[in-house]
This record gives sequence, structure tokens and C-alpha cells, in this order.
Amino acid sequence: MTVKLTASNLTFYYGATAAIKNVTLSVKSNTVLALIGPSGCGKSTFLRCINRMNDIIPNTRVEGDINIDNESIYHPRFNVTSLRRRVGMVFQKSNPFPKSIFENIAYGLKINGIKDKYEIESIVEKSLKSTALWDEVKDRLDESALGLSGGQQQRLCIARTIAVQPEVILMDEPASALDPISTQKIEELIQDLKKNYTIIIVTHNMQQAARVSDETAFFYLGDLIEINSTEKIFTKPDIEMTENYITGKFG
Repeated sequence: MTVKLTASNLTFYYGATAAIKNVTLSVKSNTVLALIGPSGCGKSTFLRCINRMNDIIPNTRVEGDINIDNESIYHPRFNVTSLRRRVGMVFQKSNPFPKSIFENIAYGLKINGIKDKYEIESIVEKSLKSTALWDEVKDRLDESALGLSGGQQQRLCIARTIAVQPEVILMDEPASALDPISTQKIEELIQDLKKNYTIIIVTHNMQQAARVSDETAFFYLGDLIEINSTEKIFTKPDIEMTENYITGKFG
């Protein structure tokens, strides 16, 4: 299995404070990596380094590097706009545009220069089918996306992300605000999407990490403590601190 993404000695500073310290890990293509650890331990900061969303925060800096397909995303000549097309992001709180269901997905396609009406319609339908939303919304595509339930809105945001055909999808606690049935749908969707995408998910839910991921990385106070197959992390981790966190002794 080929490696899709590598972080090498990555340190990220907010002012003088290092939020993540010297993180080195790799993610294989078409797998799901879960990032676990207590609040404020650097998981989301690491996630946002991958699409350089931290760039917009004043007084921050990065040391080390991230490579996608052996290409440095922090190289001065690297095109950040193209990076954000290749690396999609799904947030904790669903954030549909205040537009129709159809336009939520078509918007990104139009920005990326797709003008053909039939091509746009085809991609919108395919994206909604990929997220198991099509049958639920096909008769109301012109209605506001804000009228959808929370779980449907989150799946719409995932459909919007995959419509522009990224290579990597970042998910920052995508199901934390959802009810159990919607959460199950999102988890099933993640399993389905990894056939075509590499997925990195931040989750506070240990059971969710165990269910959806192939590998798990445990962060604590900005350090990457351990990364291994999810099965090993949850049954026989190498580091005692990992075991203590997973068994609920702290966190």
C-alpha cells in the first residue's frame, strides 16, 4: 500500500507556544487514520496543518514539513489553493451554505471552472448518492440546505467536499453533534469513502475510532505518543500512557 501523506518533525507554534512538537507519522492511501487524545493536545492543530488552514492565524509558524505524494506542501512555491482542492475538510459543526441543496454542491464546481450544466447536475447527483443522501433530497434540491436535519446537513457537507474530487479528506469530530443514528450513517459513510479517499479523522469517541479507523495516533500535550494499527492500539499498545488513556485512567 502506497504512502499518501507524511509529516516529518512537524512543530507548530501559536506565538511562543508549541501546540504540536516534532510530530512524525505517515498515512497510507485509502486508509482511515484516527487522531485521539484529550482536548487541547494538538489533534485539530495537526489536522489543520495538512491543508494549511493555520496559515490564516496571526503570529503562528511551522517547522518541519508535510509531504503529499512526496511533494512538500510547505515549500515556498507550493500552490495553497490547489492544496485545498486536493485536501477537503469536514468540520465538527455542519456548515452548509445558505443556498439550495443543489447549489451547496454546485458552488464549488463552478468556482473550479466547471460550466457545463449537465456535468454539474451529474456530479451533484453522484456526490449525493455517494453520501446516501440522494433518495432523501432528490425531490427538493431547490430547497434551502438549512432545512435539512443535522445529520443530513453533515452528509451534505461531505458530499460538497467530495464533489471537487479531493485526494485526502480531513474530518474534525464530524459526528460529535449528531444523534446515534446519524452518527452510524457517518461512520458507514467513512468506511465507504476510503475506497476512493485517504481519510484523517479527529475524534473524542474511542469506540468510534475503534470502529472506523485502520490506524490510530494518540496525541498528548502536543506530542505524538504512539501510532499503530487501531487493533494494536486498543488491545496491546506499546506505551503505558496510551493504555492508561484508552482504559480511562486519565483524559
